[in-house]
Amino acid sequence: MKINFLRRSPVAVLAGIVALGLAGGLTFNAYRNWKLPESDSVGTPPIAALSTPDNPAIASPIRFLENRVKQDPDDFSAYNKLAAYYLQLLRETGNIAYLDLTLRAAHSSLAVVPASQNIGALAALAQAEYASHNFVAARDHALQLIKLTPNRSSSYQLLGDVRLELGDYDPAIAAFHQMEQFSRGLTLGTETRQARLAMLRGEAKVAQRHFSNALALAFNSPVPPPETVAWCHWQLGETAFAIGDYQTAEQHYQAALSAFPDYFNALASLGRVRAAQGDLSGAIVRYEAAVLRLPDPTFVAALGDLYQLTGQEKKATQQYALVEQIGHLSTVNGALYNRQLALFYADHDLNAEVAYANAKGEYAVRRDIYGADAVAWTALKAGNLAEAQAAIKQALRLGTQDAKLFYHAGMIAHAAGHQAAARNYLQRALALNPQFDPLQALMAQKTIAK
Repeated sequence: MKINFLRRSPVAVLAGIVALGLAGGLTFNAYRNWKLPESDSVGTPPIAALSTPDNPAIASPIRFLENRVKQDPDDFSAYNKLAAYYLQLLRETGNIAYLDLTLRAAHSSLAVVPASQNIGALAALAQAEYASHNFVAARDHALQLIKLTPNRSSSYQLLGDVRLELGDYDPAIAAFHQMEQFSRGLTLGTETRQARLAMLRGEAKVAQRHFSNALALAFNSPVPPPETVAWCHWQLGETAFAIGDYQTAEQHYQAALSAFPDYFNALASLGRVRAAQGDLSGAIVRYEAAVLRLPDPTFVAALGDLYQLTGQEKKATQQYALVEQIGHLSTVNGALYNRQLALFYADHDLNAEVAYANAKGEYAVRRDIYGADAVAWTALKAGNLAEAQAAIKQALRLGTQDAKLFYHAGMIAHAAGHQAAARNYLQRALALNPQFDPLQALMAQKTIAK
């Protein structure tokens, strides 16, 4: 079996590029001329080829297992263990290079032993497909897992997660119900899924209760996993931020960072809450740390907006250019960041037709409420008002209480000349979360004042 050795991961290289950009020495050509390294579809490069993991307890067994499959390419069990470790590193770092590694390990395992006799590899493959936003393939493999293991709760959990992302809400709820039946009691998985459903229904307090239960379950495990504890705190922070409770949100973000230092989601969210509290310089510091840790387009765009608001226009331009480059670096990036890039364009009145086409193309497959919202917002910016009005109705159909959804609905109503409805939606957005976005909240306020 041929093993291709990657010299550096895509995100590792991007982190270096971002560091240059933050220092003020980056030009647009540096983004445009950088290319991803080539890789084979099977085989697993060593962990040394990536940035060194912060978790030495994982790095050591990974190196052992990679040497093992190099010596014995038919050791499917070693591939499965590698896939599990790579997925853990993906959760801990956000580094999408681990998606490639997981997929390659799973495919290598399945090439040795077929899925009917290799549930571990099939499950890893489905999880990696889900993480890479290949939701149709993940759904099909989740269904295959259920057929092979009809009494395993994790298979229904995965199917429910995928169905939610595809906008198949009733089948998702049914899958989670099956998951609960086979779980036999409260688990971290069942509680977090109930929390997510509650948020979609606009029931923030219910979601907070479920996330709190999940956090307690994580703490009560024999060895509380730091990343899981941090993730639960982060979710509680996100739930608090969504209803404008910035103090509680900040407390949870700080708790997440105490549990798992430099946790990229908590770093970025702490920057966002600092901006909402009016501390723009503090917000910039946090976002710069988050972007250096993980150059996610949402983090980069938010940092650019903060630079813009503080009069650092050159730096803002650099970050906006980087958003586009990250979104187009590879096929995986395109799948992961398509929606983020479309919304970035719409928020900043850039490439309206491209944003609309991207959002609409994704919604043809992934018909969730946030996909409908992306179509609505980009359609408005592209001048397709009737479609924007139809799509925003779909985005609001579950009763989700999200300030950005209300803001988009208000701006669409304003463009249609329905000023009473526009004012109602915009006021609802600002009442729910007054500083939901540094730039867009200002636009909402200006529109109401007209």
